[in-house]
Amino acid sequence: MIRHDTGYARHTASESQFPAVFFLEQRGRRKICVATLIHPRWALTAAHCIEETALGATLAQGDRYPVRIAGREHFIDAVHLHPAYHNRYQSGIEDSDVDLALVRLSESLELPRPLPLYRGSDEVNKVITLLGWGYFGIGTQGLRDDDGRFRFARNTIDSANHRLRFTFDDPRLPDTRAVELEGLPGLGDSGGPALVQGQQGWQIMGIAVGELIEEETAGRQLGLYGAVGVYERISLHAEWIDQVIED
Repeated sequence: MIRHDTGYARHTASESQFPAVFFLEQRGRRKICVATLIHPRWALTAAHCIEETALGATLAQGDRYPVRIAGREHFIDAVHLHPAYHNRYQSGIEDSDVDLALVRLSESLELPRPLPLYRGSDEVNKVITLLGWGYFGIGTQGLRDDDGRFRFARNTIDSANHRLRFTFDDPRLPDTRAVELEGLPGLGDSGGPALVQGQQGWQIMGIAVGELIEEETAGRQLGLYGAVGVYERISLHAEWIDQVIED
């Protein structure tokens, strides 16, 4: 989801620039859910993506799950859900649920290089880059189309508590915080990374889990200005990630 005044072409992302980022499933031209390599054999995604793609069912049958990473086919052979993940559609658990999963590849990859985790606690006011292949649209109209193209947008972290949150700001407002390529993840972008660029390159600060729907805006079109993006806060879960990989 992008600003209404920047044009689609400026938000086109290059898969060769972010080879560690890949989608989990394709249905026609539609691409669903995103994962990011954080280790030669491990990738990070949203836990609900295991349910919303064929990944979970495929592994449950004892088969490996194929994915394409940097243009080559590889296989996922195991999934580790965060112990605090329950079910995406279970109400009343939003403040304690952790929508994260680690997926294991059947073999270690020499390339592409994994992206490191962001481990600081100073996320607020950081400008992040969002990536995904999901639905796109503009802030004045909401969701429009799902063409399966890889896009990016940027935003500024408003709060960093249990999860990271940021607002899809309207650039027409006099007190706007909208950045030049302001945006929000679209439907299908779950599991996608929020990246921050430092002296050592890109780091993963968050993982997309959805758009916050307030009671007063329930039922309105998704992706409009004022919508709130919600990402799992990686700095809170780095210890769990490290432990799973080490074990």
